[in-house]
Amino acid sequence: MPQRESQPILIVEDSEDDFEATIRAFKRANLKNPVQWAPSGQEALDMLATMETRPGLILLDLNMPGLDGRKTLEMIKSNPTWRKIPVVILTTSDDERDIEGCYALGANTYVQKPVDLDGLFAAIQRLKEYWFEIAILPLEG
Repeated sequence: MPQRESQPILIVEDSEDDFEATIRAFKRANLKNPVQWAPSGQEALDMLATMETRPGLILLDLNMPGLDGRKTLEMIKSNPTWRKIPVVILTTSDDERDIEGCYALGANTYVQKPVDLDGLFAAIQRLKEYWFEIAILPLEG
């Protein structure tokens, strides 16, 4: 299996419905990477600390109870082991403060979650094309 397809994708999303919709979009986009789900920021950090294979990409929701996406992003990007992992913010927020703040904390991309399923499918297709066909991701290590 090519290295790009073997790197897991970590989805940090508190809504199970949104997670399931994202998985459906991945399948439609023919994304073959294994997917792991962390329903909270704290669970994401715990998973990162114990994962055998570092994720090739993290999709991170901002508005979650407990450790929210902003703080999770800050902790990922301040950790020398994890900071090279691309983090895509995938959230409903289009607040300029969120956008500016996430880029300041080291987010690689900020995407507003489309409200309908077709929009989500199109957005995931574009993310796949960019992150897994065009961009060269850092290797493990």
